[in-house]
Amino acid sequence: MLLNPWLLHCALACATTAFSQQIHYQLDTLRLEQHVKLDESEYSKDLVISLHRALVNIESISGNEQAIGEFLEAYLKSHNYTVERQYLDARPTSLPVSRYKEQRAQKQRFNLLAYPGETPQTPVLLSSAFEPVPQNPCWRANTDSEIVKHIDTVPPYYGYEIDKHDQIWGRGSVDAKACVATQFHAIQELIHSGEISPNDVSLLFVVGEETGGDGMRRANDLEMEWQTVIFGEPTELKLANGHKGILLFTVKAHGKAGHSGYPWLGRNANHMLVPALLALQNLELPSSEKFGNSTLNVGEISGGVAANVIAEEAHGSIGIRIAAGCPETMKKLVSDAVKAVDEDLELTFLDGSYGPVDIDSDVEGFETISVNYGTDIPNLKGKHKRYLYGPGSILVAHSDHEHLKASDLLTAVEGYKRLVRSALKA
Repeated sequence: MLLNPWLLHCALACATTAFSQQIHYQLDTLRLEQHVKLDESEYSKDLVISLHRALVNIESISGNEQAIGEFLEAYLKSHNYTVERQYLDARPTSLPVSRYKEQRAQKQRFNLLAYPGETPQTPVLLSSAFEPVPQNPCWRANTDSEIVKHIDTVPPYYGYEIDKHDQIWGRGSVDAKACVATQFHAIQELIHSGEISPNDVSLLFVVGEETGGDGMRRANDLEMEWQTVIFGEPTELKLANGHKGILLFTVKAHGKAGHSGYPWLGRNANHMLVPALLALQNLELPSSEKFGNSTLNVGEISGGVAANVIAEEAHGSIGIRIAAGCPETMKKLVSDAVKAVDEDLELTFLDGSYGPVDIDSDVEGFETISVNYGTDIPNLKGKHKRYLYGPGSILVAHSDHEHLKASDLLTAVEGYKRLVRSALKA
């Protein structure tokens, strides 16, 4: 059935208006909260928690970051930041009038560059990740330092809640919206105190950190140069001195369908796949003193259509956290194990693999930690110093009990301030 163009136009207009009203409601709520009369410390706490709550209350699962992207853009502009967009997906230069509303309704992905001063060529840059809507992608800058963070989250979404013990709950409350809120307020406090100039700092928010890092890789096209880049991830308020590498791949089995009562008439793809997965689980993977053991996770398995049908197709998605060695060495281990089980299995290695990552941790006043998760650090090219820091624990991220202490947000603001000061002195 063909949709009436007038009805489609009305539906899109209503959706656009409702979305715009949601963004303005969030901003108006924050403005009202920011005019409450409090002493300086309580006022600072209120601002950080208010922004954090607004971010967590916007669902931003990877691939659906438009709302939070537009909110952040409007919020930063309301604080007199210049905000520019860099698109990942091609944007048509011209569209027929009949498709204008339809194009606006489509979700497009872009990075944001924001700066409080006159130029993006700043000594310090803060960054994050999300997927919002389109604008002109042309920006270039040379800065000395950068702080990096992402704002997309894993599914499923559940909203903001703060309990009587000042524990804040909600999807993204730790990974990674706590870093976004505290990085921004660290910059604001340093500027307002006169410790740094607005031309010392800028922000970079990128899409897709949770799904391969294509946003940060796209940011390399900016041809920016920095002395220091500060990445935000949950590190329990410690400086990370490194993290494991990663290798992602799929194993597919192609069988022959048939009635399960006559198994000799077909070839069961599930029966082909399972022994290969067992062989991978029994691999002796390399280890290191710094990062411990490499670990393998069979994250997804699918195959077949019904219990009474011989499975024709099956596949598994696997990830290895690399503690020692390089991806190429790990690929050979995996290939040999899979082919030893069945030469007919199809093995595909995904883009974005890398080995263990060493990170700078030479700023005084921080405990240090090594972490097992991946970050956007290896996706951003350059010879800059690299720091990784943030509130909350990765042990609750991606879970149904993601949460952190409200006080950790305030501690993180001070931690980011210390890192920025150190970067500017270097």
